[in-house]
Amino acid sequence: MNVQEVMTRKIVTVELDDKLSAVQEIFENLHFHHVLAVEERVLIGIVSDRDLLKALSPYIGTPTESYRDLASLNKRVHQIMSRRPIVLREDATVEDAIGLFIAHKISCIPVVDGDNIPVGILSWRDILRNLGKNQQEK
Repeated sequence: MNVQEVMTRKIVTVELDDKLSAVQEIFENLHFHHVLAVEERVLIGIVSDRDLLKALSPYIGTPTESYRDLASLNKRVHQIMSRRPIVLREDATVEDAIGLFIAHKISCIPVVDGDNIPVGILSWRDILRNLGKNQQEK
């Protein structure tokens, strides 16, 4: 089975100079766990909800919030993103993806075309969901 059969095609991209406040809004409103950082549509990096959590002050939204805490929302995507993420092509197999998930201890893999432009994203949840669906069909 190929990655394109199980990947999520709905992706969200951000630019390298976008503020972390924009990423926070995406995570809160769209319930995504990863956004892809692009420059002229080409994949450059990835930001996870955990990356964002580490970068933001834990005092945002609390009574002790200060100007300094709020300033962490003004950091830019390029300051916290993981660069040169591991990627797959659409024709890669699910077995290839599983090997990458295990070897690199990652939770998602961007799927790109020949020009490194994102066309989807694959998480281990996508694979499990597909396996569950196949089991129900048997």
